[in-house]
Amino acid sequence: MEEILIVSNYYPPEKGAAANRIEQLALKLKQNNYTVSVVCPLGNYPKGILFPEYKGKFSVTENREHISVKRLWIYPSVSPNLLVRIVSVLSFTLSLFFYLLFKKTPEKVIVQSPPLLLSFIAVLVLSWKKKKIILNVSDLWPLAAIELNALKENSFSHKSSLFFERFIYKKSSLILGQSNEIISHIHTLFPEKECHLYRNFPDHKISKIELETQEKQPIKIFYAGLLGIAQGVLELCQKIDLNHLNIELHIFGDGAEKKAIETLISNQKQQKIFFHGMMGRKELHETLKTQDIAIVPLKTRIYGSVPSKIFEYSSLGFPTLYLGGGEGATIVEENKIGWVITVGDYGELNKKLISISDLSRLELDKMKKEIFTKTQEIFNLDNQMIGLMKNKVF
Repeated sequence: MEEILIVSNYYPPEKGAAANRIEQLALKLKQNNYTVSVVCPLGNYPKGILFPEYKGKFSVTENREHISVKRLWIYPSVSPNLLVRIVSVLSFTLSLFFYLLFKKTPEKVIVQSPPLLLSFIAVLVLSWKKKKIILNVSDLWPLAAIELNALKENSFSHKSSLFFERFIYKKSSLILGQSNEIISHIHTLFPEKECHLYRNFPDHKISKIELETQEKQPIKIFYAGLLGIAQGVLELCQKIDLNHLNIELHIFGDGAEKKAIETLISNQKQQKIFFHGMMGRKELHETLKTQDIAIVPLKTRIYGSVPSKIFEYSSLGFPTLYLGGGEGATIVEENKIGWVITVGDYGELNKKLISISDLSRLELDKMKKEIFTKTQEIFNLDNQMIGLMKNKVF
């Protein structure tokens, strides 16, 4: 069987969309007769603390579902101190540099980007070794960092990031873009670069809908994912108006806003917002069976980004309430899988919630079944992989 290596900053047992996405890619390649290996940091995401099984270790080699996973040393941190964060990023970058430089690697390597410095180092070494580099771009950096105010335009960091970005696009053999906007951006820099669309489709391995529409219960809207600044879940909790509505909001996840969200919920007068903490993917999906609608909020509309939650939860049958714009909004509207609200327009959101509150259980159940049936075809990971292999991407 042909070998392929995946370089990623995230991999299970770490939780979140990034780790799930890379694992699904690895498993699909394995199912299609590739010998797959992964190199990543020792598990620490999202809290920036090494998981107990990795503490005191410099590197670990594991076998996860017949995929060899090599975990390299990292000094993990989510500290607000910029110097500490730089040390953390550099620690795994150096580990990866020496690993790729001195270890025998397959002829084909998939490199995940961002993080930008990590992908730069990987592409640099792999280009020296004349490997086929398949760059998997899930977000546009540094453009997204500027839009999130994480970088100051024309600063040294910004200019360095622009150099890294152009370098990895130029040196990659071909590029997988998670959205059409990403591909369009890359083609403005390198018009002749071979690019392919690779959506973050899930692989739930279910053939029939498993959701339970419960009679005589409020409509349950849920958010599941990272509780970070970019998602704006705290602001959502502050500005959503559920008074006099037959609706509850349930939150699952962890991140920087967790404590503030818990404090807000503990002080609420009407108990209509509930926090459930972080769960593993399987446990979460089991718990979500009694929920009704997935809400996907964004603090800022980021060019190139299409939240994987749109695909993840619509493929289970959930209607999507999307607070965003751009390509994600187009996907929701064109496929009729939910509702789109302008970013930050909570007045529009609260008006929409009034009409959602009036939905009958019969209407909601019908909507779920139609969305499930539709998305089994249009958000199909197997079909996507078959198309990519026909085009000799891997």
